[in-house]
Amino acid sequence: MSVKAPMEHPALDDKKAYRRALKYWQNELLHVQQAYYHQDRRALIVFEGWDAAGKGGAIRRITERLDPRGYQVFPISAPKPEEQSRHYLYRFYNKLPKAGTLTILDRSYYGRVLVERIEAFATQGEWQRAYQEINEFERLLDDDKVKVVKLFLHISAEEQLKRFEERLNNPYKRWKLTEEDIRNRNRRNDYEQAIDDMFAQTDTQQAPWHLVLGEHKWYTRVEVLKTLVKTLSEGIDTTPPPVDPNVVRLAKAHLGINHKRKD
Repeated sequence: MSVKAPMEHPALDDKKAYRRALKYWQNELLHVQQAYYHQDRRALIVFEGWDAAGKGGAIRRITERLDPRGYQVFPISAPKPEEQSRHYLYRFYNKLPKAGTLTILDRSYYGRVLVERIEAFATQGEWQRAYQEINEFERLLDDDKVKVVKLFLHISAEEQLKRFEERLNNPYKRWKLTEEDIRNRNRRNDYEQAIDDMFAQTDTQQAPWHLVLGEHKWYTRVEVLKTLVKTLSEGIDTTPPPVDPNVVRLAKAHLGINHKRKD
């Protein structure tokens, strides 16, 4: 797995086909979410990727049809001063999912081996040690029955430039383009190496990376949903639980409603 390799450009160009696929996989994810709720399961969904790769758009499509009571989204920015004095993983512990819920991180603790490495916010010893620390952290989550799904959204330098230009020239999007985005782009080669090192060191059996190609937004959004559905549903029964017989009895007695079996 590498972001230096030549990119393929899979696309989903037909709008009707895109909408059908989007709706289908959104509903499938809703069924998975319901299974997690009924079975008290937990999942941590980690998003990383290039600036303007479409993380926010993908997350919006993920959550569009979900029960809002069953998930939380945390956009991760630079640590606050009080957090800087603690271990970098500290601020993520209170963001872990509760029983029956999903947590989505828009960027994550992988900043330790990406931006903190490139900008020298962490020493070489600190970011090199972080690979093992992160693997151990994710192993502990796996031992505690938390499913960890990690996605990296990958776009080319050319596509990123187009999206930066669009943001700059759109009054309602220009707030998304920051000085940091431009600075990061100027160090793309350094980031490519850091990303490949991250894959090599933290692509584990309990928490593998999923590289999602992001050149075409429609394709990316559907592919993210498919990846989540297939990964989160591994080894679990997503069949809805049987109806409570007491509810059936009361519905018939007080509402005149008969339960019609569909299974």
